[in-house]
Amino acid sequence: MGLVNVLQRLVGGGKGSFLSTSMAIDLGTANTLVYLQDRGIVLEEPSVVAVDSVSGEISTVGREAKAMLGRTGRGFEAVHPLKDGVITNATATMAMLRIFFERSQVRRFSMRPRVLVCVPSGITEVEITAVRNALERAGAREVLLVSEPLASAVGVGLPVEAAAGNMVVDIGGGTTEIAVISLSSIAANNSIRTGGDELNEAIAAYLKKHFSLLIGERTSEQVKICLGTVSEGDDSYMDVSGLDFVNGIPRTYRIRSQEVREALKEPVSAIVEAVRHGLERTPPELASDIVDRGIVLTGGGALLRGIDRLLMKETGLPIRRADNPLSCTVLGAGIILEDLYRYRKLLIQ
Repeated sequence: MGLVNVLQRLVGGGKGSFLSTSMAIDLGTANTLVYLQDRGIVLEEPSVVAVDSVSGEISTVGREAKAMLGRTGRGFEAVHPLKDGVITNATATMAMLRIFFERSQVRRFSMRPRVLVCVPSGITEVEITAVRNALERAGAREVLLVSEPLASAVGVGLPVEAAAGNMVVDIGGGTTEIAVISLSSIAANNSIRTGGDELNEAIAAYLKKHFSLLIGERTSEQVKICLGTVSEGDDSYMDVSGLDFVNGIPRTYRIRSQEVREALKEPVSAIVEAVRHGLERTPPELASDIVDRGIVLTGGGALLRGIDRLLMKETGLPIRRADNPLSCTVLGAGIILEDLYRYRKLLIQ
């Protein structure tokens, strides 16, 4: 190996460099995933930060912070620094990312990393600036951006560079992204700020209205995971504990999946309607491709039982759930990161 090549590897000029690190981040409302070049996914943590209410200092982040949701005393507050896919608390986001960087680094004395971050397709210039600033303050030496639907499409193996239409529906924690992809770009898209968080909120609101039961965010998420469905005929159930706000005492009720299905009607209908609007915006030539190729579901919301069959019924199109709906976005970003020259057209300029 020549001297020039050795120096390039030492300072981060090539793949597998000794001192530099390149990473891809899926900075989500619910979870943050980190992909390290040549290593794969090295971190998957909830996007939650625990803050000292008095000093304002960050106490902990990730799983430890999520365990504190609804359980903190007056001294601490567990918060989500992102809402609907965008940063709402810049300081908390920066601190969270800095800790995630430290947990992800495999080389103690490596240089500041180059970061490829996934962002919603409908992100504004102001929101882009907020993402760049947070990552740079957290320690990134260079920030590259890619739209989440494009990264998801690469992650599930769709031919994004081909002159053919491929449709992705990414149901995340804060947003649902619908995109038709062709020739390394988004030919048509629709984005709504409805996702897994709204499903949780709908469950909590339903139990409050019909059972006078107050539950926290963690409990509503557990109910969604265990009983969440849009299909009829499912008769699963679980016991849910919370606070009876009429009597002011803790109570436990047996909740059935059909009650959860009723609770989820409104946000699920919004997602279905957004998919319809995305199809309406699709150019005719690409629409014919989607009839043949169908739609790919990604994101945590794709795990909602029966959502694929519901969309198939409503659109008349083949629907396929990604094999790895929770991680395909960051995996796609990782593939892009490994071959930036090939996928340079996918990046947000």
